[in-house]
Amino acid sequence: MQWLAGALVLATSRLVFSQDGNTTAPFPNSTYSNAASSDPATAAFTGPAFSPPFYPSPWGSGAGDWASAYERARAFVAQLTLLEKVNVTTGVGWQSERCVGQTGAVPRLGFRSLCLQDSPLGLRNTDYNSAFPAGVNVAATWDRGLAYARGQAMGQEHRGKGVDVQLGPVAGPLGRAPTGGRNWEGFSPDPALTGVMMAQTIQGIQQAGVIACAKHFIVNEQEHFRQAGEAVGYGYNITDSLSSNVDDVTMHETYLWPFADAVRAGVGSIMCSYNQINNSYGCENSYTLNYLLKGELDFQGFVMSDWQAQHSGVGSALAGMDMSMPGDTLFDTGKSYWGANLTVAILNGTIPEWRLDDMAVRIIAAWYYVGRDQSQVPINFDSWTIDTFGNQHYYAEEGYTLINEHVDVRAEHSTLIRQIGSASTVLLKNNNSALPLTGRERFTAVFGNDAGGNQYGPNGCPDRGCDNGTLAMAWGSGTANFPYLVTPETAIQNEVLGNNGVFQSITDNFADTQIQSLASQASVAIVFVNADSGEGFINVDGNEGDRNNLTFWQGGDVLVQNVSALCNNTIVVMHTVGPVLLSNYSENPNITAILWAGLPGEQSGNSIADILYGRVNPGAKLPFTLGASREDYGADLLYIPNNGTDAPQQSFTEGNFIDYRAFDKADVTPVYEFGFGLSYTTFSYSNLRVNRLNVSAYTPTTGVTSAAPVLGNSTVNDTSQYQLPSNFSAIPFYIYPYLNGTDDLAEAANASDYGLPGPSYIPVGSQDDSPQPRLAASGAPGGNPELYDVLYQVEATVTNTGSVTGDEVAQLYISLGGPYDPKVVLRGFQRLSIQPNSSTTFHVDITRRDVSNWDTSSQNWVVSSAPKTVYVGSSSRTLPLSTNLS
Repeated sequence: MQWLAGALVLATSRLVFSQDGNTTAPFPNSTYSNAASSDPATAAFTGPAFSPPFYPSPWGSGAGDWASAYERARAFVAQLTLLEKVNVTTGVGWQSERCVGQTGAVPRLGFRSLCLQDSPLGLRNTDYNSAFPAGVNVAATWDRGLAYARGQAMGQEHRGKGVDVQLGPVAGPLGRAPTGGRNWEGFSPDPALTGVMMAQTIQGIQQAGVIACAKHFIVNEQEHFRQAGEAVGYGYNITDSLSSNVDDVTMHETYLWPFADAVRAGVGSIMCSYNQINNSYGCENSYTLNYLLKGELDFQGFVMSDWQAQHSGVGSALAGMDMSMPGDTLFDTGKSYWGANLTVAILNGTIPEWRLDDMAVRIIAAWYYVGRDQSQVPINFDSWTIDTFGNQHYYAEEGYTLINEHVDVRAEHSTLIRQIGSASTVLLKNNNSALPLTGRERFTAVFGNDAGGNQYGPNGCPDRGCDNGTLAMAWGSGTANFPYLVTPETAIQNEVLGNNGVFQSITDNFADTQIQSLASQASVAIVFVNADSGEGFINVDGNEGDRNNLTFWQGGDVLVQNVSALCNNTIVVMHTVGPVLLSNYSENPNITAILWAGLPGEQSGNSIADILYGRVNPGAKLPFTLGASREDYGADLLYIPNNGTDAPQQSFTEGNFIDYRAFDKADVTPVYEFGFGLSYTTFSYSNLRVNRLNVSAYTPTTGVTSAAPVLGNSTVNDTSQYQLPSNFSAIPFYIYPYLNGTDDLAEAANASDYGLPGPSYIPVGSQDDSPQPRLAASGAPGGNPELYDVLYQVEATVTNTGSVTGDEVAQLYISLGGPYDPKVVLRGFQRLSIQPNSSTTFHVDITRRDVSNWDTSSQNWVVSSAPKTVYVGSSSRTLPLSTNLS
């Protein structure tokens, strides 16, 4: 790694424009020079980024449909002692209990420790659970009902294991750059599509009685440098985590948009991110947490830290964080920014007790809001081992007992998983109706490591941290154990043998001689290729979470070329985490069909077989753009630090122009555009109709909030009451709220900076409990409720002009008309199932938010005077219908 450090010095001093190992990625900036936004709000954002302070942290009001939950939560918290409130808000430490995160309990009132568990696609680190398709696949379905059903099924499985909070879904990363390692955990780089899928998933999870956690808030768009310690482990010399530097307009119109949908959907918790935002850490950023989330969006739930994302005690509490996860400063240290230190901060008045009350109320309100008081079952699994018996306190090696009851929570979810897998498979090319296959082809050959199984078993690589066998799930904490994995090789073989056909396969991508021999015999060759990525704590083949490039893995391009050179009926199936470069495959006449199948989960083989053999007519659409080059995407990642040993600076100078918006801005033709997807039938669009509704003018929110609630449980400043009970046996490394064996608060805090003058670290206004001005764009969960007034109703006729029943995703885009706006932005869609030679009506409501821009001066949404045009069609580049919005 010394060589890397030398390369860093060279790159920094000479300002080279590419990064070693990622030869086309720009440096020292991560936006290609021709892709920068011309919007003055973005262009002016080029100096040292600064996140303005905003205090005090807004206290929850019970707005929207949260009133009942808040009434019950306040009554509960009013009964709590200081130690109990600290217990509810602080995790007990990494590997101290059975879930990946657990808070302290309130045994006196029968309130169990809260269990927080990954992941956004199922249950992590358990058994007898389902492995669901990834978020990117859900986006590819463009199907609200399937998104809701998946959320509900995942919630049911978490509930059945005793989980209180499912750590998902994901809108950060949104997908600014196509090589982002965790893009697949989320949905799409389009904020509107992601927002809809977030809302549906959240409502499904919470309908099952489990609190959903929208993450990672916010602009958490790459794995490199997300944590300084992790980066140092890879040999980088930095002392602070990366700062994502974003202007106000881009923040609102792109990255905050799906979180607004999540809040409006009633999400119970939100996870703040590792990265800095405008040079302030995500979990102590008062602007993003207090102003944007709790102020403007009127979020009523609680904010938890990502694991090890907390960097201060007092600062994070005053900036709006409500729960410390997993509780310790670093894993297994036994030290905490909160715990005893939070007790100290309340006793010495640094943190006002109303702020602690608000933290606890928000947590308990979310618990009531989803009905945990009615649906909670005992925790019956252990995250650290699948052994039946073991230590309840894994790291301390104490409490030997029954820890895994191996409860089977899968129900009949495999049927839904198979359905989503096929419903999310995008047909990109189908020359001469090469698909569907009949199953009676003379000789079927399957090629590719991606067609077969992992030689170590489907769970043979911890957290799926390898690229062995078919890719049905990428890597990191956003994963689940497979109960089984149906491979494409197995499913296709079953199909062919059921028709007494000939089937052979080669799953070694580098067996060139054998591949060429088999390809020359095949009447149809199906080639499986993949591209993987994941979370930054795992390095796979030199990819530190983020992908180094957009090519296929395991020599996939050579495999496709070798097979297609010898078989003129080659079908390419891609299991990828996102965009890849397709070379000339779209033009190659020997490649008759191309399909993107994403990360389909446990039923992978069956789902693709359903499409290949025509049991399911493909209706999915791309949730991202497939471009001809990496540069075409406009934005990229930062792979080398660009700020000496200080926090790397990643400026989002492309503004709102990511994915298809960047292609449109540069007038670059993609290989396959955002929203594109073929079917085994054909569709036409006609008869666009717009009905303008008579809606009153937009009214900015005014007035003031109530004062911070006083719950009638003032703390007694007698430190002897907050000591570890004399008859209590403490578990090593466990985080407790008790003072550390002393009545002296300075000694109890065990901090070298204890006793500093308040003004040196307590922000102005942060302790103020008086009524506060309400923000103009606020007013209800999700923002000013008038943003969601319907201004126009749009309808169009969609006709199935083919001979088989099929699904069409009709899409509505709007041109906002301003000089700095994207050419078009997605604002509505509907997946329609249509019989042959029949028509149906596509309907979209256009809200005030849909036609608004963010105004930095008024700090509100405004409908500009620029002419607005609505477009309807089958993709972002095929929009046959259009009309002006009066």
